[in-house]
Amino acid sequence: MRISASLTRIIGIANVVVVTVAIIGLSLLPPEGRPHAEPKDVAKVDNGVAPATPAPVGQPPGVVSTPEFARQVHANEVGLVPVLMYHRILAKRVASIDRTPAQLRKELEKLAKQGYVPISAREFATGDIQVPAGKFPVVLTFDDGHPSHFALDASGNPAPDTAVGVIQEVARKYPSFRPVATFWINREPFGLRDRESQTAAVRWLVDHGYEVANHTWNHPNLRALKKKKVSEQIVRIERLLKKLGVPPSRTMALPYGSMPRTKKAARTGSWDGSRYDFAGVFLAGAEPSLSPYAKKFDRGAIQRIQSNGKKGECRKWCSQYWLEWLQKHPDKRYVSDGDPDRISVPEKQRGKIGAKRGLQVIAY
Repeated sequence: MRISASLTRIIGIANVVVVTVAIIGLSLLPPEGRPHAEPKDVAKVDNGVAPATPAPVGQPPGVVSTPEFARQVHANEVGLVPVLMYHRILAKRVASIDRTPAQLRKELEKLAKQGYVPISAREFATGDIQVPAGKFPVVLTFDDGHPSHFALDASGNPAPDTAVGVIQEVARKYPSFRPVATFWINREPFGLRDRESQTAAVRWLVDHGYEVANHTWNHPNLRALKKKKVSEQIVRIERLLKKLGVPPSRTMALPYGSMPRTKKAARTGSWDGSRYDFAGVFLAGAEPSLSPYAKKFDRGAIQRIQSNGKKGECRKWCSQYWLEWLQKHPDKRYVSDGDPDRISVPEKQRGKIGAKRGLQVIAY
């Protein structure tokens, strides 16, 4: 069908309007949220950036990726993602896996300066990665629901030097650093025993974008338990979370990183009439995770990295080593295209994408 000259002019004008709005939108982003390209380069990809649907609260505005735009921001959405594992945050460390508030603050500020944007374990496991173009997702996870992770002060705000207090502080200092983390809890979340205070704590976290999820009832070695007992440990926490007003968990962390003898029991199962089905089960591993879009990604055994320096066993297996390694090997790292509806990768990485993701692939 032949298009009339007037219709052609209308289409041309509409394209110019869309492109102009997109460029203005990028120019208004803070420096931390812009892609690697300088403003003069953004104009070169006028056909590659267009406003997408509004993002959820706390998420960046989206773009529509094209091969040219993906190339400019060096997108690689089958790259490695650091999933950092924390335990107690103490003024004076007792165990080797403890971190001080100062150490946590230093690590989070380093992440912010390097362009990392936190997402929750749930968002990661489900592939809901909404990170600005040219930035890198990082998953902050805290095991055991320790009192040092979260407490409210007399004003109803997160207490200073708790994990949440430090995260909020860093986010205020670095606006591009999204205040999001996952807290996997046991039967007494954050050391609280009465239901009223447990509910207040958990609801504050959920209402402010944090994930609170399953770490079993009393933290046993699941490999030592029969399948039915494994399911009981998981279901009892799910029932507690429901009483506290939390939606069903989409993720869980294995106590001690120990997998049940029946691996499937950690991810799906039932006990006493209640079922569970997790999008991701997390280990206490020692290396970055594959992208959830990768063919070899195993959502039943997701790797994590212990937060620590480079001493002893951590010389090659903890966060300082791996963050330095990823900084030195940028081609191995997950880099976002800013478009949650598309997976953008260098052409040579196309074959690594899982075929069942259901998202459009952009290769360049």
